[in-house]
Amino acid sequence: MIKGTEQKIKDAALTVFIQKGFANCTSREIAREAGMNVALVNYYFRSKSKLFAIIFESVMQDFLKSMVQVFCSELPFREKIRLLIEREFEFLVQHPDIPNFVLNELARNPKAIEGILPVLHMVNESGVFDEAKKLQASGEMRSMDIVQVTLLIMSNCQYPFMAGPLMKVIHGVDETTYTAHLNAHKTHAVSMVLGYLFPNDQIPNNA
Repeated sequence: MIKGTEQKIKDAALTVFIQKGFANCTSREIAREAGMNVALVNYYFRSKSKLFAIIFESVMQDFLKSMVQVFCSELPFREKIRLLIEREFEFLVQHPDIPNFVLNELARNPKAIEGILPVLHMVNESGVFDEAKKLQASGEMRSMDIVQVTLLIMSNCQYPFMAGPLMKVIHGVDETTYTAHLNAHKTHAVSMVLGYLFPNDQIPNNA
C-alpha cells in the first residue's frame, strides 16, 4: 500500500516527536524525516503545534481503543483483565516508546489529555469499575481502591518497556533477547495480577 503525503508526514512526525519531544524538534526536521520540504508540511498541518495535537491524540486513541473494546465486551471480568494485559503487551511490543512519549508530553502539557477525554469517558461508561466493586463486595476480588488496581496493571505492563534501555545494560542483553523476556513477562504479569486480585482462585501455572 502506497502511503499518501499526509500519512507520510504523520509517520515522520511521530518518529521525530518520540525521539526529541515536542519542544526539542522543528517542522524542518519533520519534513526532512518525511523526505519533503517544510512548506508541504505546513500546507497540510499549518503548524508544528497542530500536527503534534493530531499525533498525540491519535497515539492515545490507539492506546486506549483496545482497552475500551475489552471493557465493553461480554467477557467475565477476569478474562477482561487477562485480555487487557495481553493486548497491551502486543501493542507495546510494536510501539515500545509510546509510554515514555505520552508521560513526557503530559508532564509538559497536562491539557494534552483533553483530546482523548471522550475515549476515557467510554472506559468509565463501560461498567467495568462497577463490575470490580461488585466482585469486591462479594469477596471474590481483593478489596482495594480502583486506583490501586490501575497502578497494579500499568506497572506490570508499561514499566518493562519504559525500563528497557536500563534493563538491557544491567543484564547485557540485546534487543531481540529483551523482547523475548518481554513476551515471557506478559505471561507472568497475567498470573501475578489475577493471582493478586483473586487470591481465592487457583491460577494454573501456564496461565
